[in-house]
Parts: sequence; C-alpha cells; structure tokens
Amino acid sequence: MEVMAVTTAMTVGLTTAACSGPVHVGIAPAPTPTSPSATSPASPATTVLPIAARSRVGLTVPSGEGGGALSMPRTLTVPAGWTARVWARVSDARMEAWTPEGDLLVSQPDNGSIVELRPDADGTGTPRILLSGLTSPQGMAFARFGGRWVLYVGESDQIDRYPWGAGGISGARTVIAADLPDLDPTGDDVHREKDVAVAPDGTVYFDVGSSSNANPDDRTFSPERAVIMAVNPDGGDLHVVEKGVRNGEGLAVAPDGSVWTAVNNRDNVPYPFHSSYAGYSEAFGQVIQAYVNEHPPDEVVAVQAGRDLGWPYCDPDQDKNHPAGSLANVPFVADSVTNPGGSHLDCATLPSVEVGLPAHSAPLGMSFLESSAIAAPWSGGAVVAVHGSWDRQPPRAPAVLWMAWDAAKHTLEPAVTLVSGFQSADGSRWGRPADAVPGPDGALYVSDDTAGAIYRLAPANGR
Repeated sequence: MEVMAVTTAMTVGLTTAACSGPVHVGIAPAPTPTSPSATSPASPATTVLPIAARSRVGLTVPSGEGGGALSMPRTLTVPAGWTARVWARVSDARMEAWTPEGDLLVSQPDNGSIVELRPDADGTGTPRILLSGLTSPQGMAFARFGGRWVLYVGESDQIDRYPWGAGGISGARTVIAADLPDLDPTGDDVHREKDVAVAPDGTVYFDVGSSSNANPDDRTFSPERAVIMAVNPDGGDLHVVEKGVRNGEGLAVAPDGSVWTAVNNRDNVPYPFHSSYAGYSEAFGQVIQAYVNEHPPDEVVAVQAGRDLGWPYCDPDQDKNHPAGSLANVPFVADSVTNPGGSHLDCATLPSVEVGLPAHSAPLGMSFLESSAIAAPWSGGAVVAVHGSWDRQPPRAPAVLWMAWDAAKHTLEPAVTLVSGFQSADGSRWGRPADAVPGPDGALYVSDDTAGAIYRLAPANGR
C-alpha cells in the first residue's frame, strides 16, 4: 500500500483530558515482586483480589469528553485507593506506546492511522494524527537502532521501521518484513492484526494470526500462519520462532529479556475424552456449551525458539475432571476432531502453558510493569487487557488482569483481576479494554476500542 501521510495536527473526533507531564521509561532490572493474595470467589474474568483490596469508583468524565458509551455515569472496580478518569477520546483505540519524549501513541486499525496524544504546558493532551493511510496498523514499539530511536509499526501485511527524532518521525519508512499473511477469503476466522515487541538485542518479534478457528491447513500455509516470527531490525533473518499460536496478539518483553505472548485460543472446542459428560453417555467429539464455557484456557506463554503451542491439534486442559482448577502449568490434550488419539501430534510432548487465562477471556495487549513508575506490588508483574467472550454463556467479562512475575523462576503466576466493571449484569458491555500500559507518571493507561477512550487509572500515590 502507498506510504502514509504524516501530518502535524488533527482534531477530528479526538479530544483529551488532563495528565501529568511524563518522561521516558526505559527497561531496567526489576525487584523481586510481591504478589497480593487472591482468595475471594471467582469473577466473570478470573480470580479477584480480596474484597477489601478493591473498590468501585466512579469514572470521571471531564467536560467535553462524554458522549457515546460515556453519555451516562460509569463505574469501575479498581484496587483500593485508585482513581479512574477518561484521559482521551480516541475512536477504535487499540494498542499503545509511549514515545521517548513521553507522549502516548495509540493505533487505530480500522482508520488506518496512529494517533499521538501530546500533553501541553497545562497538562492537557493535544491530539494529532501521526501516521495515516496504513493497512490496519496495530502494534508499536520504540527501540534504538543505528545509534538513534526508531519506531516499529505492525501493519496487517508488513512490519515498518521509522526513524524518530526531534519528537516525531524524521525520515522515510523502511519495510523490514513484507508480504505477510493478511486477509484470507477462505478463512472462517481471519486474524489480521500484528503486534510488535523488541527484545534487548534488537530483534523484532511479531505475531501472524491464524485464518481460522481450528483448521490444520494454517500450519502448512506459505507464508506460515499461526506463528510468532522474528526479524532483524535491518530486515534480515526473517524466521518463525514459535508455531501453533492461534492468535498471539499480546507481545511483551519480560524483565529478564524474554519475550512473552498472550494468545486468543480457539472457540467451540469439542469434548476431548471418551467418557460421559453433561448428560452424554459418550461425549467425545461433541460441542457442549458447559464444556465450551471453561475450555480451552487462553494462554500466556514464553516465546521460545522451536516451541509449538499445538494449535489446532492440541488444546490446553486443566485436568480430566474438568474443573476450572489451577491455571498454572496447564497441560495439553489431543483435539477430538483435528487430532483424535494424537495421530498428528503427541500433545504430551508439548511444554505446559505457563499461565492459562479463563476460557474466552480474549487477551489483547500485554505489558510488564517492572521498569515502570507503577507502585508496588503492581510493579512486580504484568498486565493484560482482555476483551471478553462471544461464545460463552454467560459472557466472560472484559477486564484488565494482573500476573505476578516470579523473578527466581523467570515466569508469570496465575492472573488476578485488576480492573473490571465494563460489563453489565445482563452481559451487555459499554467498554472493552484493548491494551494497558504504564505511564511515566505512575498511572496505568487503558485503551478501550468499544467506548473509544483512553482511561487514566491512578494508584494511590499516582499524580
């Protein structure tokens, strides 16, 4: 597609509210995390923090920031002492990234653009379109290359690199990975968008989602789909790192330099065991709503060379008794339709899923908080925005989840709910988080592609 236009000001459909003046946040080693306990009953999203540790707060909507889903009062449930406000209105707000100067970039895949939100001297954000004319852009990441800052952008058909200087794009685009799998008219569930993360050695990681819910043909396509790929910043050594990844949109770099992905798993999974279940004397291969409601878990896993997450031949399953159970180190079972009896892939040979998320959470953007200004204990973990379900009864609620980072074991622990309240009691939603990133002011900035907003969630010591 033709290169985008770069403009300096744009206000159509965009307004912002106040914020503190941010500074650049870099990658630094993290302290040993302290994880809050998770002992209260399960919520529609996942285990929640103790009731005393969370509270409902009204979502503050500054003058001029209302309308649409925010035309009426809204409340969110957040950690005790936190506040919640609308910081900006951005339609189709998807992934976020802070610039080296401390401005917030937000991708708008449906609009083909990237918005920059720049605080002025009064602490009020002034929006502008930074890039336009792109093909469904989603992921963004800043890194150093050739002695200067560069911005990587994941379009649905390619990965771009832009030189960055003097607070903006300072030169022409370089495409470092071209002709990537995008639309597929034969697919039944095409995942186009690409997220981007940059490892400490400069390697650029991105996801290529599947074209289907559970079609094994995706594993043999050329170019390959359902994979995590990597490429050098100069465009060399493009290769598959991890396969069998249905839709690994949430890419993030951990404190130890490892790359992790949060994966949307398959829908309408058939029952995988030769046994009775939910009134069936032989439930094997049947799509049963009671089973679908809790299976298979979505996945948060390390991206490792040669690793296979098994999709669509193997599905994570907590155990053969089918409770929600622990979502740590979840093993795989053979899919009853695509891999009966393990005829295509021995699921027992696959490494367990480090962290399972409740089925149909639909994780999107993920961020580690250790190098950020977010207060403890939250600084000792990672956040992931979950979009909520479409095929679960009752629906799985959208939320922002938090996972403690075990620095000694170099892994994440099962998730707890950090922020909720986007879904009404009848299952309808007024908002759906798409990403959550720590701000240099100690607040958490959450994008919402349904309400068209950026929320500033400030911990007790946030400014």
